[in-house]
Amino acid sequence: MDPMIEGVLLTELKIIPGESGAVMHGLKVQEPSFKNFGEAYFSFISMGKIKGWKRHSKMTLNLIVPVGKIRFVLYDDRDNSRTKGSFNDFCIGPEIQYSRLTIPPGIWMAFQGIGNEKNLLLNIADIPHDPSEAEQLQIENSRIPNFKWQ
Repeated sequence: MDPMIEGVLLTELKIIPGESGAVMHGLKVQEPSFKNFGEAYFSFISMGKIKGWKRHSKMTLNLIVPVGKIRFVLYDDRDNSRTKGSFNDFCIGPEIQYSRLTIPPGIWMAFQGIGNEKNLLLNIADIPHDPSEAEQLQIENSRIPNFKWQ
């Protein structure tokens, strides 16, 4: 297994049960993964579907899956990184591992819906969306070594 990609954090989050419903923690300003607030947005992904590859040049992502299960695959091709060439693979969701995945700029990311019902992703980003600071690739491409999605 590849080492944790340099700069990536996986932070376990708390789910506090309650009589009328649970409270699910997300991100606090005093946590190491909090840099700034730029925007928060949600994205659904259907079971078996894959979105990616995407790499931000400035944005730090703080990804949380409050509903369903999502598999995240990261690839590091940064020249100055000690983990260059490494992949990381995380499955996150409240029923399997309720966590926040923090991804620094420069890391390629793709994700797949693996829950049977709705799979909901929340990104708490440190800067507002700016299409000029991100680049995208098709899942199968010549830049990222072939990754097995089975």
